[in-house]
Amino acid sequence: MKATNPDGTLVELENCWIQVGDFRKIKMKILPDVSDSKQATYSDMTAIGRSSPMKSYSHSDNRTISWTVHFMVTQEQDKLEISENIAMLQSAVYPKGKNDELYSPPPLCKIKCGGGSEELGSKEMCTILKSYSLKFPTDVAWDDELYLPYKLDMELQFEVVYNTDEFPYAEDIFQL
Repeated sequence: MKATNPDGTLVELENCWIQVGDFRKIKMKILPDVSDSKQATYSDMTAIGRSSPMKSYSHSDNRTISWTVHFMVTQEQDKLEISENIAMLQSAVYPKGKNDELYSPPPLCKIKCGGGSEELGSKEMCTILKSYSLKFPTDVAWDDELYLPYKLDMELQFEVVYNTDEFPYAEDIFQL
């Protein structure tokens, strides 16, 4: 697959995107840096006569997906689209509607990247955006109207949210 179209514009990756709530999908044009982490917690159980404690599985911690989006302006329309995408992602850590009578949490996000791997590719994952970090570099050209650098990165920290009947087990992760 080629990274650019014949006119030099970046190709949207069909199977690599983020969706905030019911908004449109933000399709990646540059493969993001993605890391996937999860921890298991074990409790120490002591017993008389043992030189070291026994380990007892307690629970698993949250699965965290770190995702760095690489934005790059290659044509005039990219500037507005990137600005909208940044605002859409930033909105995912704020509660909904100040006019609502009841508190509404931030929207859920769906993420997908790839087409082959069962874990991060073939299925979209339901997540919450825990944090974002956006740095505006000064070593690249900027748009003088929007004050938007022509290349910038946005780091996102998602936690996967599972439906109660879809919790993963070891057999779901490793299959021969």
